Amino acid sequence: MFALRRCRRGRLVLTGSAAVLLAVSTGLTAAASEQRADPLPRADPLPRADPLQRAGSLQREVDAIHASGAVGAMAEVTSPGAHGTARAGTAASGTGKPMPQDGRFRIGSATKTFTATLVLQLVGEGRMSLEDTVERWLPGVVRGNGNDGSQVTVRQLLQHTSGIPDVLPQIAALHSAAGYRAERFRTYTPEELVGLAMRDSRKFPPGRDWSYSNTNYVLAAMIIREVTGHSWAHELNDRIILPLGLRGTSTPGPSPFIPGPHARSYASYGTDTGTGTGTDVTVLNPSMGVGSGSVISTTHDLNRFYAALLGGRLLAPAQLDDMTTTMDAPELGVRYGLGLGELPLPCGGSYFGHPGELLGYHTWSGVTRDGTRTAVVYVTSDGGPHTQRAMSTLVEKELCRTGS
Repeated sequence: MFALRRCRRGRLVLTGSAAVLLAVSTGLTAAASEQRADPLPRADPLPRADPLQRAGSLQREVDAIHASGAVGAMAEVTSPGAHGTARAGTAASGTGKPMPQDGRFRIGSATKTFTATLVLQLVGEGRMSLEDTVERWLPGVVRGNGNDGSQVTVRQLLQHTSGIPDVLPQIAALHSAAGYRAERFRTYTPEELVGLAMRDSRKFPPGRDWSYSNTNYVLAAMIIREVTGHSWAHELNDRIILPLGLRGTSTPGPSPFIPGPHARSYASYGTDTGTGTGTDVTVLNPSMGVGSGSVISTTHDLNRFYAALLGGRLLAPAQLDDMTTTMDAPELGVRYGLGLGELPLPCGGSYFGHPGELLGYHTWSGVTRDGTRTAVVYVTSDGGPHTQRAMSTLVEKELCRTGS
């Protein structure tokens, strides 16, 4: 999830995945920031590297992430004829235990790509439309303080152009160590989350601007339930996790524990990064992130998912076009489609992906437009001031490499 935390001066600032996007946006070309719907040109790969050279490069990139202040780091990349993994650091601070080879972690806002895929599958089946209003499926749910579900479409939810306020500032566990200790086992219902968000005024009239809001994807999960008669988690398992064989991926519901092998996660809560590990926040009820940030996965599964998605295995061409048609997201300095961001590559062109962060676990995923090259990296702490830039650099370099 794109989280907010309190900085040393006491104001709320974007952190985690949002900071990654902001860092990546540095030096964007004018063409990348123009208001337009056509995709950026395809990237030309860097010169071909042999597998040993690639393995050494990936390990150096992961070592650099660890050296920037992360407790642990893990990356996995795929391309035609090549596959590589690398890890650095430890699975728990103060120990010599290595990072698990296929460890599970909370993927945070990368969950949104899964949720958008479910909605677009239902659109492709003719069971709903992107132009349906929220009010049609959830009458009376989005109302008050200028918020009006009859004016907001499903497309605007997935695109973050709804103007609906973000619920995250209302979640105490995400903003302080004391809040975490008090509420790490608290269960939120989707209805409760939307109700909390409705305490704030809408940010702008629907369709008039762009602003990131996790509430949009909580509402999308609720709409999936109304359309199908099944929960968001049920549909995600039935339509994506099981068909793709994502054995390390799960929807934990209110369970605060991560099943299977995993490294511990640490949050600094706005203290100086790079000067300490922070608070151990591995145990967390992620129900505040239903539809928006609660999925648990692995680097292997995320690579498999993004390759299948951009490779056309999960969506019909019309719906994949909807997802990858991007617009300027000035709040973040990048372009955004439906549950996917589009970012420039140093070798030319662009790639798609979505960052994620949920209390200590930070991930960055990238995939080329044709789905043939993927890169996923995650860390287990907030790290230092250069950690997130090092993560995005790894993804950029690996997607620019042919790998065989």
